[in-house]
Amino acid sequence: MLARTTTVAFEGLEARAVDVQCAVSPGMPGFAIVGLPDKAVSEARDRIRTALSELSIALPSKKVTVNLSPADLPKEGAHFDLPIALSLLAALEIVPAEAVARAVSIGEMSLDGALVAVAGALPAAVTAGALGATLFCPEACGPEAAWVDATPVHAAPSLKALIDHLTGVRPLDVATRGRLAADPSSACLRDVRGQDRAKRALEIAAAGRHHLFLVGPPGAGKSMLAARLPGLLPPLSPMESLDSSMIHSLAGTLEEGGILSRRPFQEPHHTASKAAIVGGGKKAGPGQISLAHNGVLFMDEFPEFSRDVLETLRQPIETGEVVIARANAHVRYPCRFLLVAAANPCRCGMLFDANAACTRAPSCGEDYMARVSGPLMDRFDLRLEVPSVDVADLALPPSGDASATVAERVAAARAVQAARYAGAESVTVNADVSGDALMAVAEPDAEGRELLTRAATRFGLTARGYHRVLKVARTIADLAGEPGVRRPHVAEALSYRLIAARDT
Repeated sequence: MLARTTTVAFEGLEARAVDVQCAVSPGMPGFAIVGLPDKAVSEARDRIRTALSELSIALPSKKVTVNLSPADLPKEGAHFDLPIALSLLAALEIVPAEAVARAVSIGEMSLDGALVAVAGALPAAVTAGALGATLFCPEACGPEAAWVDATPVHAAPSLKALIDHLTGVRPLDVATRGRLAADPSSACLRDVRGQDRAKRALEIAAAGRHHLFLVGPPGAGKSMLAARLPGLLPPLSPMESLDSSMIHSLAGTLEEGGILSRRPFQEPHHTASKAAIVGGGKKAGPGQISLAHNGVLFMDEFPEFSRDVLETLRQPIETGEVVIARANAHVRYPCRFLLVAAANPCRCGMLFDANAACTRAPSCGEDYMARVSGPLMDRFDLRLEVPSVDVADLALPPSGDASATVAERVAAARAVQAARYAGAESVTVNADVSGDALMAVAEPDAEGRELLTRAATRFGLTARGYHRVLKVARTIADLAGEPGVRRPHVAEALSYRLIAARDT
């Protein structure tokens, strides 16, 4: 008897359909799984055999062969347990073969037959919807998978419950969506005392998705500023929410079955490995830069990250995607994030304090910042020094606009950019535009062009730096509600770049 069902194998965000074929035929008794399975998939036969025994289902004294097709696609993960078990049950005529054949299933199985949650329920549901199939999954995965309306999701607590559903003994209800977690963040820009120039830079960064580099002594408020940046960004669109949630689903970081309702904010420690930052590892999983897709990546103590990690950021910053190369595949993940890097001016952080600076100043600061290469520094649109705050200022009442007020201005500027770039491929904000398209939308007036030319010559701006100044100037003009880029916009954009131009 031959039976079949469908499951998925993950290649980046893509959940590729895998045909699970099970044949029970005369021959030497045995249970073989073929089709390039990894160790976890090969061990499924032992988990399934024991779980069936717990359900008083004995395997016949025949040869059981399970083929996972396409055979040249690597199969990784314990989520193959449930589809293998269902195809076997259909081959033994315990459950209807037709119902199993029309379904996509994922799930790990305990020895007692309970179904254990697995990562990737959301991409699997997308694939099931594309195939016009039903999705079977563990009960804990149901609320997450149910966000995909294109497929009915039946989430079972155990293999026994799924058998009862398929045989009509006790049908399972269709899973319902998980709850969107309320945004717990109440952080407001008004919590940060002083730092008006840094707050302005945050607003510009949020409006045009410009990467930001903050340099200042310990305790100046760099981390506080970065933590308030997500609150300035517009809410996730439905498509952005789905894209980001699929990445987090693969990483197993979605909470309580809900998809992302707010923009991601990732803050890896400076000891993180290259695989943790850009992705990789045994299963080529997503890294921090992909988990920050459509959100903010905050890298504190930026020069303390290893040189290999920092240099791997250069291409993803430009392209918005990262490619993880393997001998048998190239896995792609999106990673269009807003990078905020923070650093002390030197290792001890006291370079700006003449009373506390070490005897090696200022060379200690130059050596410390030299850990960040010139080409990488060139990719930061906004760079500014964040001075320490006087103790007396901490007792003053909050000043400046609240995050909600700034977010309204950011949303208005984003709306202008959305209309400007409507129909343009891969361009949604000013940070994305380049080439002739950039000059068409950000060409400054005569005075602005003269100022930019003189600054570029005097401070040795690269071509990339020249264009990034124009992008920032375009965003400043959008925030001001002005159709053209003028000299004041160029001057402000230059002021956020020339501080670090002397160091690179």
